[in-house]
Amino acid sequence: MRVLVVGGGGREHALAWKIRQSPSVERLICAPGNAGTADVAENMAVGVDDHDGLAALCKKERIDLVVVGPEVPLAAGLGDRLREDGVKVFGPGAAGARLEASKTFAKQLMQRYVIPTANSQTFRDFPSIRTYLESQQHFPVVLKADGLAAGKGVVLPDSLDDALNAAFDMLEEKRFGAAGNEVLVEECLRGEELSVLALTDGRTLAVMEAAQDHKRAYDDDRGPNTGGMGAYSPAPIATEEFLSNITENVLVRIVHAFARERIDYRGVVYAGMMATRGGPRVLEFNCRFGDPETQVILPRLKSDLVTLLDAVADRRLGQVEDLEWDPRPCVGVVMASRGYPESSSKGDVITGLDAVHEMEDVVVFHAGTAREGNDVVTAGGRVLCVTALGDDVAAARERAYAAVDQIAFDGMHFRTDIAHRALR
Repeated sequence: MRVLVVGGGGREHALAWKIRQSPSVERLICAPGNAGTADVAENMAVGVDDHDGLAALCKKERIDLVVVGPEVPLAAGLGDRLREDGVKVFGPGAAGARLEASKTFAKQLMQRYVIPTANSQTFRDFPSIRTYLESQQHFPVVLKADGLAAGKGVVLPDSLDDALNAAFDMLEEKRFGAAGNEVLVEECLRGEELSVLALTDGRTLAVMEAAQDHKRAYDDDRGPNTGGMGAYSPAPIATEEFLSNITENVLVRIVHAFARERIDYRGVVYAGMMATRGGPRVLEFNCRFGDPETQVILPRLKSDLVTLLDAVADRRLGQVEDLEWDPRPCVGVVMASRGYPESSSKGDVITGLDAVHEMEDVVVFHAGTAREGNDVVTAGGRVLCVTALGDDVAAARERAYAAVDQIAFDGMHFRTDIAHRALR
């Protein structure tokens, strides 16, 4: 098979790395890719927003399967565009991608199909949201930009003043651009977060091993929200009973919703969950593989990923055998550049990658990297995700941080407490 992976982040490197292991793959291309994908695939300089360019690339290279990594091209209809040309695509069309692209749409869908989630209200102007916030008796609350904001559109203000400032930034100052034209105010759920991803062809579900990520920028879950500073899989909280609850009351119901709403959904359903005292509740849905969850889930997957992705694209997932997993945990630590998440530093030379490459059961997934001559340099906010397998979470964590210690670049920062919940 000839496979094209669309995207250039850590998730796409992990996908390409796993896809390359399949004996069915004759050729693997990443567009645009990064310095890491160049080691397992051919990078081609076609951007994720260049739908015509990607369609032309599929035709020229006779691509058999396209795997779309990021949410933005999915929301913009790349899956629809390529399917019109007769190309098999792993990833939903624009209608399905609204599950992530509009939090208001997702909330309405959950309400219609009785999927457990937090109570919320949606606002389109500042005076209305101010009146509502001033009527609230308890803080913190959760403010969410309705649209895509690169994982940074969620704020948890602890006081009325902070909530009003955050709402003003979104609705009046347009901090998140058009993504903040609508803002949700949501009750703040208490508990542990959990990411549960499932492959679906719109008829059948293949639930993957659960993961927990770390959204806050700094240790002890402090600082601003980010796209994710690290993750681990499996999550101890994800007992068989707990996952069965999520499968039955969340994943099965959302696939049923797709069918009832006549939404052609072929890809990943990512359920961001909160384990509350009242049971699991959906925090958000995403329409693609998580980042950095993918980097700690795929090293544990023993099944052939290409067989799974191709079956989803062909609507024959029900014919594929159950997923097989390495029982060992995997821990991933994100190494970010100076200023992340508010800004990022580019062009800083990264050293130590060759030494890490020799370490057993360690894989470094590149995110914001590029090649300049013989050097690998930073090219974004989240630069690397250093992952390791171990006999238990403590061993995997120790191995991951031992690898992190080998790597250096100017201005780097990372959390030192990834997987602390599992160890606790």
